[in-house]
Amino acid sequence: MTVGAEPRLNDEKVKEALRLVIDPELGYNIVDLGLVYAVLVNDGGVVNIVMTTTTRGCPATNYMQEGARDAAWSVPGVEFVDVTLTYEPPWSPQKMSIEAKRHLGIGDDGEW
Repeated sequence: MTVGAEPRLNDEKVKEALRLVIDPELGYNIVDLGLVYAVLVNDGGVVNIVMTTTTRGCPATNYMQEGARDAAWSVPGVEFVDVTLTYEPPWSPQKMSIEAKRHLGIGDDGEW
């Protein structure tokens, strides 16, 4: 790598930026809540994000989709962002990271 050159764009950099997007109802980031199903970084800086919400009709859906898009755009090298919303598979507390479960007081079995 050349001195002063930006490190190569990858999915981990985008995921790190997505951790800045907080679900307003749960108060924790969308990555560790398990709401981000996939981050694909393609040639030319094109990023595809597949995500969900905790429930269909979630009032924060647009907020979180726009937040994901804006967070991904903030990563150097990103030229285009597409955020796709899906409900397959349905979200469940088991998708959360251990840190998110602890923050929300959820046991390892996913029980609140």
